[in-house]
Amino acid sequence: MRGPMYKKARSVLNARINVGYDYNVHFTRGVFSPGNPLLKKVVVSRELRRRHKVIFFVEKEIVLHHPLLPGRISAYCKRHSSAISLVAAPVVMAGGEDGKNFRLIEKMCRIMSDRHLCRQSFICIVGGGAFLDTVGFAASVVHRGIRQIRVPTTVLAQDDSGVGVKNGINLFGVKNFIGTFAPPFAVINDFNFLDTLEQRDWISGVAEAFKVAMIKDAEFFGWLCGSTAQLKRRNRPAMEKLVKRCAELHVMHIQNSGDPFEFGSARPLDFGHWSAHKLEMLSGGKLRHGEAVAIGLALDSYYALEKGLLYRKDFETLLLSLEKLGFALWSDLLLKKDRRGRYVIFSGIQEFREHLGGELHITLPNGLGRKTEVNELDEEILVEGIKYLKRRVEAG
Repeated sequence: MRGPMYKKARSVLNARINVGYDYNVHFTRGVFSPGNPLLKKVVVSRELRRRHKVIFFVEKEIVLHHPLLPGRISAYCKRHSSAISLVAAPVVMAGGEDGKNFRLIEKMCRIMSDRHLCRQSFICIVGGGAFLDTVGFAASVVHRGIRQIRVPTTVLAQDDSGVGVKNGINLFGVKNFIGTFAPPFAVINDFNFLDTLEQRDWISGVAEAFKVAMIKDAEFFGWLCGSTAQLKRRNRPAMEKLVKRCAELHVMHIQNSGDPFEFGSARPLDFGHWSAHKLEMLSGGKLRHGEAVAIGLALDSYYALEKGLLYRKDFETLLLSLEKLGFALWSDLLLKKDRRGRYVIFSGIQEFREHLGGELHITLPNGLGRKTEVNELDEEILVEGIKYLKRRVEAG
């Protein structure tokens, strides 16, 4: 007699998986001051009575400006040793776009292996956006993911890349060609680190604030345009307000977009980025990410203007505000052509399409504080945009 085991097998098995995840973005000063309990509280937030292994990776550039930082980190962990088991002295390594490579990843993974970290250990990353990308990628692949606490140290990392859920390294001349989605355990923005930034890096991260304001918050855009003098003069309250609002808008998008891991093709937070990423790689790291983004915003906003999506006064206000901050809004790399006579920058469109997956989706402003998606770009309009930016910079 045929029992249940002989029933006809299903041809399709469906698995629906919902994984809830939450993380906090904290704002503080002096995160490694012995009397500041924030980091300790973050480490024990899920297992109150457990002592956790923690290792710190610190960007070399930060230590040049804060030479006592490794010692302060060690002293902090000693003070809070009931919660934190420091498994090694803080590891100081090079950062920047040049560091986003497999050679450095292998070195980081070896350190994690030698220190016998487990999935519930912590990797605390102290550095700028590129360094967070690199160490974050290593942390995400060791044991398929070790908890990471990010301590961003630049404006751009605190208001944008450091609060997101992605990481990546460069390969084949393409920015972030290899990467993973790996939400942090927590993010701690320590405003003290911003005080020692070079002026170029202080301003660079402001471009990301203009980006998100243009497509999500007209009021914030107005505040940014009215605060250029304060921001350029390194007014601390103004920059802290910018970082908090920009980070908030990014986190709200990740939380409410319905597609935090980008299974679809649209990536609104990459407004202005198809050309920015290409310019960065063409420059060999000479252009800061924010500087490239500022150029990308100007070019895509010109496109939106020509398509009737943006008023000229708003377009001019954007460009004038970026210029007041010190952005050049130009690179001679925009004029570089390949052997066929095509602008090399346009290859960034195809690279962006591949990075998105499937159909091209380019985010453009649709008025201030709103956005739209287009599925193709008219290269003739982009050429006119490049010529316009060249004339503008030549006119001074």
